[in-house]
Amino acid sequence: MDSDRAKELLAREREQIEQAIANAQRGGPEEGDDRVEPGDFNSEGLYQDEFDATQVADLNERLAAVERAEERLANGTYGLSVRSGDPIPDERLEAFPTADLTVAEAENGRR
Repeated sequence: MDSDRAKELLAREREQIEQAIANAQRGGPEEGDDRVEPGDFNSEGLYQDEFDATQVADLNERLAAVERAEERLANGTYGLSVRSGDPIPDERLEAFPTADLTVAEAENGRR
């Protein structure tokens, strides 16, 4: 894959993730609201706080994957499997810019 295209894909991925993190953190914790007391029966706010925290953690993991991909790009190894060194097809990188394994390697890792 052309390095300019890879930079573009990774920048777009980073922007989307950072925007999602900002959106998730924008509201602040529900449990910190004066109207909500910890232990309230059927407290939806507590559920939302936990959901948001999990979402932010997942987004931070995705952001770390972008950073690793940017490092590989800078080192000249972007588009190569970190496990085998085999090329990752451009189609996979277009769909999943942070891919660090071939499809076969990723599927074998799930088993």
